[in-house]
Amino acid sequence: MPTSPLPASLQHTLQTAPLTQALQAVLHHFGCQAGTYHQLQEGMLQLMASLHIPPPVVSLIQQVPLGKGLAGLAAERREPVSLCNLQTDTSGQARPAAKATGMEGSVAVPAIGPDGTLYGVLGIAKASAYDWSDTEKAAVCAAAALMGAR
Repeated sequence: MPTSPLPASLQHTLQTAPLTQALQAVLHHFGCQAGTYHQLQEGMLQLMASLHIPPPVVSLIQQVPLGKGLAGLAAERREPVSLCNLQTDTSGQARPAAKATGMEGSVAVPAIGPDGTLYGVLGIAKASAYDWSDTEKAAVCAAAALMGAR
């Protein structure tokens, strides 16, 4: 069995703590200031936890269709979707309201179980521009899988 890219204490928190506490632990570990966790329910991503997301944005992301925004794209593609700077991005991957978070370096990753089941999407972001490495994306994916498997 491969070694996890996450410390054992974080793995334990992600498997046992309430979702908001688990999300806080992920933000701390990756040096991020904001995040969300959406769970896949009946073909839609349902917001289950969020931290430091402005209330107007939270109301817009309660339900996210597959293929829409960073979370929806990560779920649809079943791979991480990242932006170095959400504020200056012109790719069209992020929804316009995402800029209202004030965040820049963001990544959304699918929470996929060992059997290939898509549980949901974990999204985290930094307040400054940031280019996520493949190693970091893999670690965020590992965190998402642990959160989703609960």
